[in-house]
Amino acid sequence: MSVAAMGIVSVGNGFLSQFFTSDSAASTHQFCCFSVNSSPLHMNFSRSGCLVKRGSLLSPRVSVSTTGNAKIDGVDDQLSLSPDEIKPARKSADWKAARTYSERGLIFEGKVEGFNGGGLLIRFYSLVGFLPFPQMSPYHSCKEPQKTIQEIARDLTGSVLSVKVIQADEDRRRLIFSEKEASWLKFSNKINVGDTYQAKVGSVEDYGAFVHLRFPDGSYHLTGLVHVSEVSWDLVHDVRDILTEGDDVRVKIINIDREKSRITLSIKQLEEDPLLETLDKVIHKDASVHTNSLDSNGSSNIEPLPGLETIIEELLQEDGYD
Repeated sequence: MSVAAMGIVSVGNGFLSQFFTSDSAASTHQFCCFSVNSSPLHMNFSRSGCLVKRGSLLSPRVSVSTTGNAKIDGVDDQLSLSPDEIKPARKSADWKAARTYSERGLIFEGKVEGFNGGGLLIRFYSLVGFLPFPQMSPYHSCKEPQKTIQEIARDLTGSVLSVKVIQADEDRRRLIFSEKEASWLKFSNKINVGDTYQAKVGSVEDYGAFVHLRFPDGSYHLTGLVHVSEVSWDLVHDVRDILTEGDDVRVKIINIDREKSRITLSIKQLEEDPLLETLDKVIHKDASVHTNSLDSNGSSNIEPLPGLETIIEELLQEDGYD
């Protein structure tokens, strides 16, 4: 009787499961049998008397699933792993995976396991990494501005976030994520220099204000900096005198550093320069200006620019001019 056999090998607590199907109508004479005993495992796969022993196969490949089950791709010399052996092997493989995500700049969908005083705890297979609060997307705080960061973290527990691995150091046991960097990968290709956005002011510093850009979907995904020099055409001594966290403003993108994931914004460039407005008022477009004209004696006579005296008087009234 001809037998077509199929075997599935799985690793458990020292046992080997076998599943066989037979087809009496098959005409091809081949068989595969697995035997388990106290001696090393022998696997016979024969079409014409071929015998393969476990000891003759090298380079084991162990793959670990997220459910905690280990399985072996191919037969090797470590067909049976105890739970104590599986755990460190799995963690080592997951650290390697984390480094790959970091090096390739890949986005990982991680479940929020919990939080502490500094950030969220993110599950990465058998590992748990850290997402600092400053590395969270502005989406959350802009969506629910009335909530504290701790309340937002509590609400996010159990949810899945798109994050990027920014540090994977197995020796120091440091696995750090950034949701901001993941958002940059998703949305930075949608922005260009010269674009204008409705935005919401985030933190305000001495050197400027961080502002969150609102995208067409109604959510805030990216953050840029409005430098103190780009807040107003007037001289600004303290940004906090003009901008406050939570303010709605309109901004213009004036620079994008795609290598450093930085966006430079301006508020004042959406307004007319008041100096130019003043010049338009005091200098008439139809006024003719002759800088070099000759009098009746043939000598050069330079006429002052129309409205120049008015400009000088206004400048003298400003601080810093004397």
